[in-house]
Amino acid sequence: MISPKIETPKRYAKYILYCMLLALLLSTAWYFSGAKPPEVQLVTVGRGTVDATASNTRAGTVKACHRAKLSAPAGGQIAHLLVKKGDRVKAQQILLTLWNNDLQAQLRLTQEQRITAQNQSAQSCLQADLTEKEAERGRQLQAKGFISNEGLEQKVAAARIARAGCDAALSQIKQGQSRINAANAALDRMVLRAPFDGIVADISGELGEYATPSPPGIPTPPAIDLIDDQCLFISAPIDEVDAANIKAGQSARITLDAIKGKAFAGRVKRVSPYVLELEKQARTVEVEVDFINPPGHENLLAGYSADVEITHSSHKNVLRIPTQSLLEGKRVLRYNADGILESRIVTTGLSNWQQTEITGGLVEGERIVLSFDQAGIKAGVKVQAEK
Repeated sequence: MISPKIETPKRYAKYILYCMLLALLLSTAWYFSGAKPPEVQLVTVGRGTVDATASNTRAGTVKACHRAKLSAPAGGQIAHLLVKKGDRVKAQQILLTLWNNDLQAQLRLTQEQRITAQNQSAQSCLQADLTEKEAERGRQLQAKGFISNEGLEQKVAAARIARAGCDAALSQIKQGQSRINAANAALDRMVLRAPFDGIVADISGELGEYATPSPPGIPTPPAIDLIDDQCLFISAPIDEVDAANIKAGQSARITLDAIKGKAFAGRVKRVSPYVLELEKQARTVEVEVDFINPPGHENLLAGYSADVEITHSSHKNVLRIPTQSLLEGKRVLRYNADGILESRIVTTGLSNWQQTEITGGLVEGERIVLSFDQAGIKAGVKVQAEK
């Protein structure tokens, strides 16, 4: 009979042998199968155009080239309101009139006074002509000795007095015309006219209400808000850091929140000559950008929010890479032929949100890592390109 103390070690030795064989098989399978390297998105270094741009720091605004908040030059009761909201008007068209019966009566009175002055002038000047003729006949008679010198002097003096009366009557006519002009000017102050072609955006008065002019320094609601919606531009704040690079005439790209998926070509019309200090740590310069081809079928309205991207420098046919592939310290990960990533320090030129110019460190045709979504993507790691 065999002792149990001898059988137990043999049984354990057999189990250990089985485990060793299983581990050998697993390690052999792992060795020959091999772990697949991670896939990364690559981009080829190529040539193209790189633009240096500046964008607004806060939302810009679509504004009208002409916008007037109109009030009557004088105060008074609104007698006629000739337009309503949304009406299109022409320049010099009457928008509203104030009660002015008293001024019209004054105008009629001055016109009648002028007619009276004209009649009086005709009478006085006719009398002056007659007395001058009498004086001339007196000279002839005096030369023949028929009248004395005193008689001639009386006739000459009478002619001068009559002529002075005629001149005074003519002066009264001129004064009457001046009074008519003054009355017409007073009437014009009771009429509100459109200074340009446009559309009536708002009306703050009604028939019978009393309209007051807007005195300096005291904000009062305008009677009529008139907008020239046929001429629109963008006003946008640009950071003071970029302001030195912005000049009138530079090209721009305009996008509107209200018109999705479209961009419009623009051109810088004006750069403000001063810095706007709304906040101590956010100083901006106001820039105005015109539409080169304004939106056609889209309903472009004054007051829309807008963004502008102004191109102030451009380099053509230069080496460039996507800006998102550039790591901190101006490094990129170059993909070698063996699949191993290599860290490269590059020198850059112009850049924007999409492209960066490469002036050194890479050559055309090399491939670099574009995305870094996966963990562990770094220099020295073996990877494979996404298909």
